[in-house]
Amino acid sequence: MGIMNRRNAVLGWAVWKIATNVARTKARRAVPSGDSDRPRWIKRAAAVAVGFAATTGAAIALRKALSGDDAPPVV
Repeated sequence: MGIMNRRNAVLGWAVWKIATNVARTKARRAVPSGDSDRPRWIKRAAAVAVGFAATTGAAIALRKALSGDDAPPVV
């Protein structure tokens, strides 16, 4: 009878699955959830606004870089 047989393989696989699930659960509990008292839609709206601002800034920078104007900006 060898050490590596089907019964031991299945048992090891089951123990591994359970141990990883337990470790994952403990890790989730250890990290603060980050839920503040603000509603979720406000967080989502803020994320959309930041994304829009970043996209607009990138478009302006790209437009400025692609324009052939080599004159310094007027301050």
